[in-house]
Amino acid sequence: MALSIVPRPEPRSEADLVAACIAGDEAAQRLLFRREYDRVNATVCRIVGSTRDCDDLVQETFIAVFRGLAKFRGDSKLSTWIDRIAVRIVYALFRARGHAPISLDVIGDVDAGGGTIEDRAHARDGLRRLYATLAELAPDARVAFALYAIDGRTIREVAALTGTTAITAKVRIWRARKRLLERVAADPVLADLVRDAEVAE
Repeated sequence: MALSIVPRPEPRSEADLVAACIAGDEAAQRLLFRREYDRVNATVCRIVGSTRDCDDLVQETFIAVFRGLAKFRGDSKLSTWIDRIAVRIVYALFRARGHAPISLDVIGDVDAGGGTIEDRAHARDGLRRLYATLAELAPDARVAFALYAIDGRTIREVAALTGTTAITAKVRIWRARKRLLERVAADPVLADLVRDAEVAE
């Protein structure tokens, strides 16, 4: 008689998945990681602007997620809870570094797009200038603006992820936008990037 391995059924609900992860089910932990990784990675990279930092921050996020999963009460979606952890870890990086300049190497979307080599180089330069401007902001304004304008979150989502009210989130985004527009007025390369983004919307 041939031996057959019966696949373990995947948890059907979010609560089942969390319970299985807490119980130490490695298959459930891998499933959770695979399910959440792409979104967390994209969000963190869009806020930070550096894939070097991004890899470490995403790893720290999932370490914190699995350590703290027993405290998840289900008051929000699991994905929102995980994203809050990621945002807290990003905040910690920004606070530790202050206004230190960053190295932008998240340019895959630009290189994957159409246009000439010159157009893509111009867009990469615009992105570098954008993230250099964001690096000058206070961490709360930088995170709020990046979540809203770069990651595409709503004001309500920004407020939820940063633990503030919608009004506070709007004020932080406004401050960041004001600073960006001041820089745009004196920087034609950055102005082109912002203009292209507005047209794309």
